Amino acid sequence: MPLTLQIITPERVVFEEQDVESLTVPGADGELTILPQHAALMTALRPGPVVMRRGGEDIDLALSGGFMDVRDDKIILLADTAERSDEIDQARAEEARQRARERIASRDTTIDFARAFAALERAQARLRVTERRRRRPRATPPPSTLQQ
Repeated sequence: MPLTLQIITPERVVFEEQDVESLTVPGADGELTILPQHAALMTALRPGPVVMRRGGEDIDLALSGGFMDVRDDKIILLADTAERSDEIDQARAEEARQRARERIASRDTTIDFARAFAALERAQARLRVTERRRRRPRATPPPSTLQQ
């Protein structure tokens, strides 16, 4: 029995599917994997990668935090932001990570360190998702049916 999953941000519905085999999320107290017939659960989510398994394939997203509700094989994930791996610009995410690191290292008393650390976590989550996408083996095309 598959899971039904909705991932919603204030701007859009990022993902809505009924054939999800599993979902792995960055929970407030550690990584969680949800499988069919999971006990009811509500938890806060921290920034990090989200991995959905559907049809034997993994689908990756970067999450910046939010909340998750699991009930009767239905998962609702309310996210601050969520981006599919193919939507992430790796160079831009690397620049954001570098800016956040520089702000934190500067020790400037006018810097909001909580915002700087949150920006760093978001950038790192985005980069982990792009790295995972890059490392994933690509599907090999079927051999040609033409014989020479």
